[in-house]
Amino acid sequence: MLVIGIAGGTGCGKTTVVNQIINELPYEEVGVISQDSYYCDLSHLSYDERSQVNFDHPRAIDFELLGKHLEDLKKGIPIQQPVYSFVKHNRTSDTILTHPRKVMIVEGILIMTNPTIREMFDIKIFVHADSDERLIRRLKRDITERGRDLDEVLTRYQNTLKPMHNQFIEPTKEYADIIIPNNKYNTVAVDIVRTIINEKLS
Repeated sequence: MLVIGIAGGTGCGKTTVVNQIINELPYEEVGVISQDSYYCDLSHLSYDERSQVNFDHPRAIDFELLGKHLEDLKKGIPIQQPVYSFVKHNRTSDTILTHPRKVMIVEGILIMTNPTIREMFDIKIFVHADSDERLIRRLKRDITERGRDLDEVLTRYQNTLKPMHNQFIEPTKEYADIIIPNNKYNTVAVDIVRTIINEKLS
């Protein structure tokens, strides 16, 4: 199994890059795991308490469960991937049955902050985007998809998201094997990644 980690700041376009990479690969041979599925279970907290949690700190991620699931997949064992609700700030009771694939892509802003998880990646990719562009994308997504209001998004950005990005996420760029600028000129980098995958598959 080839495990690929794709990191980068919020709104950098990781999902777009993931889709570009898997677009021309056999569907049954590629799987995707999102870090967002592995936010810690906060059922013991009230909604108001959960809404105050710093979700941009590595502590917010259940890396132990993510690591166990990656180990299981490498052994050929299917996993029950958690489902997270951004509206409720918590995991739901649902899970997604995820089968092992020849290629597993793990994507998320914090996935390369954890040394154990980082070492499980055969290829490490960092998607880079301008900070203004990332903020605009985050605003659009959180307001339209996650039910946030403008003040809430901006307050979170200033108080936690931006400082956490500078402290934890941006420094992980040094671990990347490939840095992809997320603009219209990134096709060469994506083609290189796709070529590497195809070589591994064959």
